[in-house]
Amino acid sequence: MRIPRIFTEQNLLSGEQIELEESASHHLSKVLRMQAGRELILFNGSGGEFAATIHEVSKKHVTVSIAEHTVDNRESPLELELAIGISRGERFEWVLQKATELGVTKITPLITERTEVKTGGDRQGKMQDRWQHILISACEQSQRNLLPKLSAPIQISDWLPTVNSDLRFVLHHRDSQRLPADKTPASVTLLIGPEGGLSEREIAHALERDFKALTLGPRVLRTETAPVAAISLVQYLWGDF
Repeated sequence: MRIPRIFTEQNLLSGEQIELEESASHHLSKVLRMQAGRELILFNGSGGEFAATIHEVSKKHVTVSIAEHTVDNRESPLELELAIGISRGERFEWVLQKATELGVTKITPLITERTEVKTGGDRQGKMQDRWQHILISACEQSQRNLLPKLSAPIQISDWLPTVNSDLRFVLHHRDSQRLPADKTPASVTLLIGPEGGLSEREIAHALERDFKALTLGPRVLRTETAPVAAISLVQYLWGDF
């Protein structure tokens, strides 16, 4: 039977017992219906993972005993940032999940001219919490021990001057340039628009900031398809695929 992997924000130390957070406890006890004595794996994003055993299951909480620490690094050698215009509903959440599974280091949600999602006020905090939960779940599933860094939504005009990756690409289906296979960068940034793509002005501003236009073939890809295709190609060329 598959041993579940659980993320916790708590400090982990071999030989100690901890009470897991309410959401993790609910998942183990109510969803998976696990009882005392069952094995699991804990990680907190600081590197590596811990074997653990459920010590006690109460009405609302699960207490676990922490065993040995394993230093497993499943991170790509390529530092890869995905900067993508926020799209509506499940599309953006699907991108977050798949980008995490594919090994992205950092995800930057962008507010662009064609972004239709409102991000201000209390709504932004709720969105950020939900996005972070999606990243955690994707790490639990894909066996990553380090969470991608998730930035707060930022205007593309404010973000562009901060980028310092070795290679920077803006996806542009009306261009004909492909990925340069002769390069060996340590870091890459991918810039992708929301539904409707980036505006001509935004693309021009990116090119002024040393971004290279990049096409992924003759077909126009949806905003949730383009990141998966681009990340996969970059990881194949310079990462760990």
